Amino acid sequence: MKFSFIWVGKTRNENLRALQNDYLQRLSHFVKTSVTELKDGGSERPAEIEGKRILQTLNQKSLVVLLDVGGRTVTSHELAVEVKRWQDQGLKEVAFVIGGFDGVSPKVAERADIRLSLSILTFTHEMARVIILEQLYRAYSILNGLPYQK
Repeated sequence: MKFSFIWVGKTRNENLRALQNDYLQRLSHFVKTSVTELKDGGSERPAEIEGKRILQTLNQKSLVVLLDVGGRTVTSHELAVEVKRWQDQGLKEVAFVIGGFDGVSPKVAERADIRLSLSILTFTHEMARVIILEQLYRAYSILNGLPYQK
């Protein structure tokens, strides 16, 4: 299985970028990963422009997980169960999408198979990237009985 991460903009904060790379490296022990950083849509209709870029990037056969403030919240253990279910289903690719500052277009929201919220709190997009990577690593730690998750 492969996890593809598709997000708008670069991770400019060097500390968050270092954490992002650390968790990507840790995840690579369990699953293939790729990151696609899309150019932001500018100031006029950014969600629509970014949405087209996101949809063009997505593999048609991928399970799409949209990280969205209006999505379903899950615990770390529930996410681990979900990851195990994806593996058991034999999914080839799961794409995690994080939109830009203006959210995502309705077409991207429609394309999403699952909508997840990381928290009822609001995070920067750069922070959200680190959090989803950490939580996916935690999910694999839970599934493999590693001490990290305790």
